[in-house]
Amino acid sequence: MTQNIVERRIMWGDLDPLGIVFYPRYYEWMDACGNLFFEAIGMEPQYIMQERKVGFPLVETSATYHNPGRYHQNIHILTAIESLAKKVLVLKHRIEIQSNAELLVEGLEKRICTDLSNPQNLRAINIPEDIYAILRKAQDDFSEEQM
Repeated sequence: MTQNIVERRIMWGDLDPLGIVFYPRYYEWMDACGNLFFEAIGMEPQYIMQERKVGFPLVETSATYHNPGRYHQNIHILTAIESLAKKVLVLKHRIEIQSNAELLVEGLEKRICTDLSNPQNLRAINIPEDIYAILRKAQDDFSEEQM
């Protein structure tokens, strides 16, 4: 699986006083979907953090809001790799209304590969070859599916 899709329903607690999704919820959902994406491609975040001492913390996030999400809408959150470099991975998220694929939000998460062996001295490292191969395959498979 190279594109992970999460379905959810917008609930009362997701809304701001205007009755639309409160923007931090989108970031919460994208973060969770990023972790689910890693799991879907066979890269369990807890394993690589604890056993491999490698992590992918966020260094940049962004969101573009196209339409407001509203109470009880069923949505899809689609996550895929937008770009991959030696040390950096960018995940793209599309949040859409399930019934008609109307785009609500497009978001990006830029993550940098980090050595976690010394938590007091975190540093960026090249993505380990085996992990890079998994990420590259997921990106290539998704690119082929989009053609």
